[in-house]
Amino acid sequence: MNDWRIGDEVCALLTGGGYAEYCTAPAPQCLPVPTGLTLQQAAALPETFFTVWSNVFDRARLQPGEILLVHGGASGIGTTAIQLASALGSRVFATVGGVEKIQACLDLGAEHVINYREQDFVQTVKEVTRNRGVDVILDMVGGDYMQRNLSALAVEGRLVFIAFLRGAKMELNLAPVMMKRLTITGSTLRARPIEDKAPIAAALQKTVWPLLASGAIRPIIDRIFPFTEAAAAHALMESNRHVGKILLQVDGSLAQSLPSP
Repeated sequence: MNDWRIGDEVCALLTGGGYAEYCTAPAPQCLPVPTGLTLQQAAALPETFFTVWSNVFDRARLQPGEILLVHGGASGIGTTAIQLASALGSRVFATVGGVEKIQACLDLGAEHVINYREQDFVQTVKEVTRNRGVDVILDMVGGDYMQRNLSALAVEGRLVFIAFLRGAKMELNLAPVMMKRLTITGSTLRARPIEDKAPIAAALQKTVWPLLASGAIRPIIDRIFPFTEAAAAHALMESNRHVGKILLQVDGSLAQSLPSP
């Protein structure tokens, strides 16, 4: 745990209340602003890096040389997962929802990027891997992707869920889980106790923060909106046209014009 002092610049995983000029966070969930990064860039780090580390590396145990398939490769989570897995020695495939996002993912370290609107990701994965499959899948889609994920995994593969954009309920043929000895897991962050989040922060500071300081990886920010345009920021997010994170900039003078709670 860091020995924080008044005036230290930090970024933090919040438990809520982030749409504010001032907020509080438990000390174990705070991390120093990486060397060379601005406060705005640091603000884009905690949510995605805590999520990717705890799911891809803690739960799914991704190893150097293994293949990770990231669904939603151009999202904030996706751009983080691609960079981090690639920097730590794994091969990365990604799915995206448009041709304009393919190059962005390739530039971040993805080896193969699949436009799911035009290609079947299962077929592409099997072709590229000579029918072997991938070792880990990071999924935030759920629904009809579930059965296809099982088909795309290699023997001893691991499927990790972080969201269910297409629904959490589905009918499945679980025979591939037995035949290929697959692992299905997932997690949430917000509801977990501080005792769970502190080791994630420590692992990030030890392994990932030096990569950020060296420039090997970086936060990907699509746009920064003023706080008064929060609705426009949400509209951009819902349009799925962005690459990376969307930030809100709280003007220090804004607090004077806001009504008291």
